[in-house]
Amino acid sequence: MTIEKIGSTDPLSNLNKTDKTQKSAKNGKKDTINLSEEAKSKAEIYNATEAAKMAPSIRVDRVEEVKKKLEDPSYINDKLIGDLADKIIEYFEI
Repeated sequence: MTIEKIGSTDPLSNLNKTDKTQKSAKNGKKDTINLSEEAKSKAEIYNATEAAKMAPSIRVDRVEEVKKKLEDPSYINDKLIGDLADKIIEYFEI
């Protein structure tokens, strides 16, 4: 009785063979990508998070300075609140 070769003994041999890739035909069109608003929002959050991670560590001296200012009841007044509101409006371009 003779046993003839059935196939390769290496089960991955078929995976090692690759076909040649074909170059795409040039039709004058450029590739485009459209991002959803949700994707843009998540990218913005991701970028802000990464920027926060890269920011210098907390300056304890400045934190203590602000804490002392906030303990003074006369520090928070109508002028300070108005200035802060103006900065927020300017920042968010409202």
